[in-house]
Amino acid sequence: MADVSPKFHRPDLLPAAGYAEAELSVSHDGIEFWQFMVAGSIAGVIEHTSMFPVDTLKTRMQAQSAPCHSVPAGLRHAFTSILRLEGPLGLYRGIGAMSLGAGPAHAVYFSVYEKAKEYLSRGNPNNPAVHAASGVVATVASDAVFTPMDTVKQRLQLRSSPYKGVADCAARVFREEGLRAFYASYRTTVVMNAPFTAVHFATYEASKRALMEVSPDNASDERLVVHATAGAAAGALAALVTTPLDVVKTQLQCQGVCGCDKFSSSSIMEVTQAVIKRDGFAGLMRGWKPRMLFHAPAAAICWSTYEASKSFFQKFNERKKTF
Repeated sequence: MADVSPKFHRPDLLPAAGYAEAELSVSHDGIEFWQFMVAGSIAGVIEHTSMFPVDTLKTRMQAQSAPCHSVPAGLRHAFTSILRLEGPLGLYRGIGAMSLGAGPAHAVYFSVYEKAKEYLSRGNPNNPAVHAASGVVATVASDAVFTPMDTVKQRLQLRSSPYKGVADCAARVFREEGLRAFYASYRTTVVMNAPFTAVHFATYEASKRALMEVSPDNASDERLVVHATAGAAAGALAALVTTPLDVVKTQLQCQGVCGCDKFSSSSIMEVTQAVIKRDGFAGLMRGWKPRMLFHAPAAAICWSTYEASKSFFQKFNERKKTF
């Protein structure tokens, strides 16, 4: 079996006398905490901006039951309708909010994941339960950062959105609905992303390990391909499993805007029942195709970028020690 455990360990990085002082600044991969945050931030921005048009299609399809969302249910029809009525720029409406939220959220996401994995692994870095638990802890923290901007993003993505831009949307939502509106979907987002992240990280680590075992001698040469393939598999599976909760999240974040239904509370059960009553059980799977089309390549891009950034910082830190 190929050894895919981290190549850098604390005893190799730190002298015994300075161990306590440096524990918080250097993690198990020989990378400082702020470097994990930078790597995660870069990965998040590249991932979400590159796949943003697909995310717009998903939002339109999940919110289309309202009168102003007459876009047909099919993915191809949704795409051609946006191009015909709004032009190519219609696919990128709200990308500013995504950029503002993705960077900080992913910085928190990956840095918390790495620290949690280091703490929970206890000498067994290949434990899937540790990867899943670390992912859940990371997503609870990152969702608190990302949810407000995600709300702004989705409201801007709606057809005939009444908002002029990110600043106008944020100001109007705060003025008309209060701070609570930005976090109306937070509970749903956490409930959705906890299993999403658990499946995602466990599948990613398992797929990466399996792929590296296929050709252990060439593992280092094929590292980028391994991360991209494992990330794509993880993203696709996790996206499919959690689509119903993503539909609920979209309904909560877009409620009361452009004819979308308004709910008396942020109860997951209430929204789920409303969707089933209106659209049937099929309504809970609306947008699953663009969601998978988004998360499979997005995860591949994200993990490849993140691992490449980590590799850069590892080499940077090694060179720094030689001076």
